[in-house]
Amino acid sequence: MNAALHTLGRWTTDRAVATPGRTAILDAGVALTYRELEDRATRLAGRLVAAGYRPGERVATLSGNSSDHVVLFFACAKSGLVLTPLSWRLRPAEVAVQLETADPALLVVEEDFGSLAAEACALLPMPPSRVRPGRSGIEEEVPAPHRRGTGRGYRAEERAPGSPVQDEDPVLMPFTSGTEGASKAVVLTHANCFWNNLALSRTLEITSSDVVLAVLPQFHTGGWNIQPLLAWWSGATVVMERTFDAGRVLSLIEDRSITTLMAVPAQYLMLAEHPRFATTDLSSLRLAVVGGASMPPALMRAWHARDVPLVQGYGLTEAGPNVLSLPAEDAREKVGWMGRPYPHVEVAVADPVTGRLLEGPATGELLVGGPSVFAGYFRDPEATARALSGGWLHTGDLVERDAEGYFRIVDRLKDIFVSGGENVVPAEVEQVLTAHPAVAAAAVVGTPHERWGETGHAFVVRRSGVPVDETELREHCARLLAGYKQPTHYTFVPDLPRTGLEKIARGRLRPPARERTHHGH
Repeated sequence: MNAALHTLGRWTTDRAVATPGRTAILDAGVALTYRELEDRATRLAGRLVAAGYRPGERVATLSGNSSDHVVLFFACAKSGLVLTPLSWRLRPAEVAVQLETADPALLVVEEDFGSLAAEACALLPMPPSRVRPGRSGIEEEVPAPHRRGTGRGYRAEERAPGSPVQDEDPVLMPFTSGTEGASKAVVLTHANCFWNNLALSRTLEITSSDVVLAVLPQFHTGGWNIQPLLAWWSGATVVMERTFDAGRVLSLIEDRSITTLMAVPAQYLMLAEHPRFATTDLSSLRLAVVGGASMPPALMRAWHARDVPLVQGYGLTEAGPNVLSLPAEDAREKVGWMGRPYPHVEVAVADPVTGRLLEGPATGELLVGGPSVFAGYFRDPEATARALSGGWLHTGDLVERDAEGYFRIVDRLKDIFVSGGENVVPAEVEQVLTAHPAVAAAAVVGTPHERWGETGHAFVVRRSGVPVDETELREHCARLLAGYKQPTHYTFVPDLPRTGLEKIARGRLRPPARERTHHGH
C-alpha cells in the first residue's frame, strides 16, 4: 500500500472518476473537463518521467494564468517534480537570478514571455532547456532535462524517475514577493499544500457547485493555494483570468455567475470605482476573500452596500500561505483586524527583543506553526534556520492580539523606525496620509537624521485632478499625528513600487529616500 496519503496528484484522478464531465477550468472561454485535465496531466507526467526527469527536480515557468499551467502543475504533482513559477513582471536580470537560484531542469515559456526568457537566459553561463507549449498544449514536446551537476536540493532528487511520490516531497516552489531585499525560493511540500487547503476548506467552504474566479497571478502561492487548488479538490469550476481588468471582472461575475473570488484591496478598489460597479448584478457572489493587506473601512462599506460578504485574510508564502481569517459576520465589527488562525494552524506572539512568548492581549512578532509551514528556503540552510528558529516560523510582522484572540497586523518589524527614542509605525502614518482627499497612495520609510536618529520620508501619489502640496500635507499630519511621527521629507511620485501581490515594496524606497534626504531634497 502506498503511504503517500496527502499527495496532490490524486486530486484530478479522484475527480475524473467522481465528476468526469464537469468543467474544471474555463480559460478564455475554452472549457476543460475533469476527465480531460486528468488525461492531459497523466500523459504529460509520463512523458516527463520517460524523458528522464527525476523526483525533486524543478520545472520553472514563465506563464500567465492558463489551463496549460494547471496541467503542468498536476503533471509535476504526479511525477514528483516541483513547479517553480517565475514572475513575468520581473526584469530579465531578476529572472536570471531566480533561475540561478532554482536551478531548474526545464524552463517552460509561454509565447508572450519568449523575449523575457531569452534575455534572462542570455545572462546565464548554463541556461536551462526551454520549451514553449504547442497548440495542443504543453504535452507536445518534452526536451531532455538540463543539469548543471551542482549540489542536490532535496532527498527526492536522490530517487529514480517514476518512484512513488511521498507526502514530504516538494511540489511547489514560489519565490517570496521580495518586500525586503532579494526574494527567496520557498519549498512547499505535498503535505504543506494538503493541510493548507484542508484548513481553507474548513473556513471558506468550496463545493462542486461553486464557480471560482482566479485573478491572482500563478507565480504567487495565492494563485494556487487560496481557492484554485481547493476548487479542483472539491470539483468546482475555476474561471481563469490572465490579467486584472475591473470592467471585465465585473462582466464575468455577472455572465458566469461567479460565486467566489480572492483579490487584494487595490483590486477591490478598482472594481468599486468602476462606473459599472453600482449596476452590475453581483447576486451570485456569495463570498469575496481579501488578502495582501487590510481592507480600508470606506472600501469595506462600499462592498457591504452591495450585499457582498467579505472575508479578510492574512498569510505569507512560507506559511503556505493561509494563517489568519476574519469571517464575514465579524467584518463590520472588526474592521482593520485579520481575524483568528485557521484550523490546523498554531500561532504565538513573541517579544521582539527577548523572544519570550507573550500570553493574553499582547503586541509582538507573530509566530506560526503547523503542518502547512514550509520545508525551507531552497538550498539556503542559514536563512531557513533563521526563519524557523525555536520551532516556529518567524513572520517578521508586528501584531496586536486582543482578549478574544483576534489579531491585527501593526506593521513589518523591519519597517518600524525609531525617532527620538519613540517607535514609529509607517502603516499608521500612511493611513493618515491616505485619509487626505488628495492622496491616492502613500508610503513612509525611516531615513537617518542627525538629531532624532531617524525620521519619516513620505512618498506620495496624488489623486488625479485634486491638487495638493507639501505644506498642506504637513498641516494635515500635524493635526492628526504626534510630532515624532510626522514625516520630515516629502516626495511626490507617479506611483509606488509594488510586489506581485500589490504590496508596497518599502525596501525599494529606502535608497532613494536616503539619497534625497542627504541632498536636502
